[in-house]
Amino acid sequence: MDLALLVSAAIAGAIVVLTPGPAVIAFIGIGAARGRWAGAQFLFGHLLGDTLWCSLALVALVGANLVSPWLFHGLALACGLYLLWLGTKAVLVRKRPDGGTSADVDRPYVRGLLFGVSNPKSYPVTLAVFTAILAGQLGGFGWSEAPIFLLACLIGFVLADFILIWLVGTGPLRRFYSSHEIWIIRATGVMFIGFALNTLWHLARDLSLIA
Repeated sequence: MDLALLVSAAIAGAIVVLTPGPAVIAFIGIGAARGRWAGAQFLFGHLLGDTLWCSLALVALVGANLVSPWLFHGLALACGLYLLWLGTKAVLVRKRPDGGTSADVDRPYVRGLLFGVSNPKSYPVTLAVFTAILAGQLGGFGWSEAPIFLLACLIGFVLADFILIWLVGTGPLRRFYSSHEIWIIRATGVMFIGFALNTLWHLARDLSLIA
């Protein structure tokens, strides 16, 4: 496989991870509140979702007829409902007597894993980035090249994850979060609900449930 295509795949993977959205917002909240290690656990759990959506975007570019549109409809419904649940919890967050909040995450890896496979931003952004950066280079692409292509994307994911892990541990960010934690969590919840409603609205429109 052409080296330029692999480098482009890694760059595309990094852009997907660094693009602001629900996962980046959730990561900043966890990492700023609990430190770099907790943030790293969230991102490493999220890698499964990154790989899943990357694979689906690749299928859409190279062999769209291999996947039923009902798979994407089902994923959109699950994504929307999960984000709606997370957003509602965040909006209703309360301080605990020990100084923590009811939104504290006890298992960042598991939260990242769930978030990764149910992030409604991931598929359209991944597909858009791949189309913009890679579509012109995929003319001779075959399925035998898919594993090494996905590996290059994974390298891009991991490099971008380390950039975010460094960023979330910086003093100014952690001090700002500590000073405004409860309102940042609630604002994040409002954004999550917005993402969820947008996802469910587009799903309803695709299914012709609304005009």
